[in-house]
Amino acid sequence: MKKGKSQKWMNENGLKRIKGWAFDGLNDEQIAGKMGISKSTFYEWQKKFPEFAEAICEGKEIPDRNVENALYKRACGFEYEEVTKEVDEINGKMITKRVKKYYPPDATSMIFYLKNRKPEEWRDKQQVELSGSLDIADIIEKSRERVKNADRNDV
Repeated sequence: MKKGKSQKWMNENGLKRIKGWAFDGLNDEQIAGKMGISKSTFYEWQKKFPEFAEAICEGKEIPDRNVENALYKRACGFEYEEVTKEVDEINGKMITKRVKKYYPPDATSMIFYLKNRKPEEWRDKQQVELSGSLDIADIIEKSRERVKNADRNDV
């Protein structure tokens, strides 16, 4: 590993840039590309330099939380205040209007949230447990008898 390349990034300014890229939504491969290193070097540096791993984690945490909170709000519905500015036609002054609005719960957001938060209860495929035993030989014999009876009835 080249000492010079890691020193370029393992300082206050370099770590700020890396954290900013993570905050902006770049994935690990894109950040590695901007740094001019391979993905494998990127992961090696995360193990070797705790401050590097911390910058990546901190950069991703706030945007991830914001998206999680937005998804939760969409799933549950929420009220918000809409603010508009208009010119009063009578006196020509700028007026601010505030209107409370309601965004209803969104079914797609609910499903996504629940499937990921409670997969055992909300996944599409349910596990069904059967008890007892199957006698395959008996099933085959009964099936053969049905075929013979069907043939006799056709004659």
